[in-house]
Amino acid sequence: MQPVLNQLYFSDRYNELLDSAGSSRPHWQAMIEQLQHEEPAVMRKRIEAVQRQIRDNGVTYNVYADTHGVQRPWDLDVLPLIIPQEEWQHIAASVAQRATLLNQILLDIYGPQQLLSSGQLPPGLIYGHNGFLTPCVGMSHDDDVALHSYAVDIARAPNGQWWVVSDRTQAPTGAGYALENRTIISSAFPELFRDLNIERLSGFFASMRDSLAHWGHRVAARQAAAVPGITPLGAGEPPLVVILTPGPYNETYHEQSFLAGYLGYPLVQGSDLTVRNGVVWLKTIAGLQPVHAIVRRIDDDYCDPLELNAESLLGVAGLTEVARCGHVLIANALGANLLQSGALLGFLPGLCQSLLGEDLRMPSVATWWCGEPTALAYVIANLDFLVIKPAYPQVQSSPIFGEDLNATQKETLIAKLRAQPDHYIAQERVDISHAPVLVSHHQPQLSSLAVSVRVYAFATPNGYAVMPGGLARVASGKDDRVVTMQRGGTSKDTWVLSSHSQAPFSLLRKTTSSKDLVRENTYLSSRMAENLFWYGRYCVRHLQKAIMLRATIRTLLDYSAEARAGEWPTMQGLCQWFALLPTGDDEEDEDVLWQPWSDDEIEPLLIKAVFAQQSSSLATSVQQLFQQAFNLRERISNDHWRTVNQLSRQFITRHPHPSLQDAMSQIELAINHFVTLTGFAMDWMTRDLGWRFMSLGRRIERLQFMCMLLSRALEMPQHSNLEWLLQVTNNLVTYRARYASQPEWLPVLDLLLTDAHNPNSIVFQIKGLVKYLQEMDAQDSAGGIATELNDCWQSLMALDPDQTFAPGNMTLAAWLDQTYTVTLHLSDRLSLRFFSYTSMHASSGY
Repeated sequence: MQPVLNQLYFSDRYNELLDSAGSSRPHWQAMIEQLQHEEPAVMRKRIEAVQRQIRDNGVTYNVYADTHGVQRPWDLDVLPLIIPQEEWQHIAASVAQRATLLNQILLDIYGPQQLLSSGQLPPGLIYGHNGFLTPCVGMSHDDDVALHSYAVDIARAPNGQWWVVSDRTQAPTGAGYALENRTIISSAFPELFRDLNIERLSGFFASMRDSLAHWGHRVAARQAAAVPGITPLGAGEPPLVVILTPGPYNETYHEQSFLAGYLGYPLVQGSDLTVRNGVVWLKTIAGLQPVHAIVRRIDDDYCDPLELNAESLLGVAGLTEVARCGHVLIANALGANLLQSGALLGFLPGLCQSLLGEDLRMPSVATWWCGEPTALAYVIANLDFLVIKPAYPQVQSSPIFGEDLNATQKETLIAKLRAQPDHYIAQERVDISHAPVLVSHHQPQLSSLAVSVRVYAFATPNGYAVMPGGLARVASGKDDRVVTMQRGGTSKDTWVLSSHSQAPFSLLRKTTSSKDLVRENTYLSSRMAENLFWYGRYCVRHLQKAIMLRATIRTLLDYSAEARAGEWPTMQGLCQWFALLPTGDDEEDEDVLWQPWSDDEIEPLLIKAVFAQQSSSLATSVQQLFQQAFNLRERISNDHWRTVNQLSRQFITRHPHPSLQDAMSQIELAINHFVTLTGFAMDWMTRDLGWRFMSLGRRIERLQFMCMLLSRALEMPQHSNLEWLLQVTNNLVTYRARYASQPEWLPVLDLLLTDAHNPNSIVFQIKGLVKYLQEMDAQDSAGGIATELNDCWQSLMALDPDQTFAPGNMTLAAWLDQTYTVTLHLSDRLSLRFFSYTSMHASSGY
């Protein structure tokens, strides 16, 4: 191992692993010893286990314009970044000081503005920034905290000194990824993690939750005093804290949903919230619920289309006014984006002395704001040694390294700087430290790449709590001078050593008495209920689609054209209904089967129905299901989510020239996964209101399919083979056990229509739907939604099987058509009633 370690040393950079003599640093010694004594195969399995856990857990990071889209796996190196305790104490104290300083600056800029009037901050630097939000001037904040969540990117210079590269103050991201990294890497090195007494992260998140609850109670008291009808929170009653997300296409949506599940907060979009009577309300199935605190992941100006950005479709109209009234806590306060400007970095040492009376503990990378004439002159004279960056977010420009420019390019850049000097900053180029990474090949190899660390702090009533560790990020290659995940970088877990053992800690709140017991999710949002409803429908729809494809292909392979003549047009027609096969030339009548295909014609169409990237194929359907599950990430278990991921990845793999047998193999795997998802839904999920909506979706979808299936089947000749009908409804085994004979119309239709003990029968679906709908009607005193379906049930049971359970029977066909129509109306009524909130009163139902 030692010759390999020597290859990792670079004299022009600080090496996190090796000292100047090429020996491993003391705090890395235990890790190095483990690596030295492990066989390459063991380490390779460790790497594969980490990658498999990321894939199975669906940990993703969406790089814009990446072909992987929302399924791009999170990149995590198996080796952690290790930092000794005494060094971390300096980092933590520096980060807490910096957060305190920036909070004071933010309060002043939107308050008395003494820093501007005294000249300590140039007015042009503040007012030229489009992140300065005039509507937010004069807002007050509990305990004078406007910057609740703070993150800072730090890197180590060649002399070993940690420097601040940038501040993240708007809506800092990555804390959830740091937590996921810890979960995965600590399980990869369980003994080492335990023996080194690595600092735990859960205490930081507990401080975060306790602080939000503390301020949330204050907000709740103000709401109750100002708005009639709002009941004050009890002493032990938690306030309603939500995480406001831009939506599933945001690059860190997975992290947001993970944090929401971990902290127990609803993950909401702007459409889930509304402002009424000066309060923000969450639209839930139980009615409007007052929101006390919002942890936002939306940019400042997008939070309120009424006062901040009229083009925003992500925010909540009127949110700014509610914040002004003190009726909601927003973390971070609107306008915090202003502090992310690199132009502030050069002013912080003086401001630290002025506001805190002490020196800045951790310096920033040397920064010049070109809006100052002396700074501009220095930048132009030393361009070869500097990096030019935009000062404001409205300036669209990537970092420009002066050393990369030829003479003409330098002249062009200098002209830009002189034309709009206040739009640019310049920073000293620093060769940041390298950390070891384990490259996964046939033979795992150690390499060395540039590394930076994002450290997190959160405000508490007693100062800032700092996460003991953070999100370490590694450059994507040896020549990369910018460390960022958006450019394909890799992450690392950050281990902070401790001198004492770490006790396990749970973030879950303790239940101290029976009054703390909870039996229902009070804060089920309308959008979440709708997502659960459609997730249930998609699970059943795509399973039925796969089963129908399997039955059709099996019939094609197992029977001659003559033997399948009776049922073959019906099977093709059902495939058309699923849009798996094309319909005739008349696009307005999709039910018309213009002609049966020959075997040579239909085979490639069936293969295409499985693999093709078209709107109705099985492959596309699986991706739709994945997306729907992605919207529910915080509501489903890890095992459930892992199965969805495995199903999705199965259809991402390309098959250049698939055969009918390949199609069958793919279908069988998909059906197995769908059946597993059914088990999770029916056996592993609590029977709460969310589960009921998902079950409503499942039963409506199955009922529609059964009505269409039997309606088409009744058109078949009397002596058709009914075995495929029992196969696609999963009733063949039951039928054979009962009758031990070839399927006949009367017993088949009895089994599929009126057998209340058969979970695949029509009456079973109707009974369940009526039961759930009546429970909901009783819950919100608005009955009637189940009446039509109940009438269908009664009319079915009134039919005489001997007279109507036969092919070509018009009475039964009419009943099936009517019931199908009722399910369409039912779906629409559920949407209007539960998924679009219109009531003006918080306590009223839908």
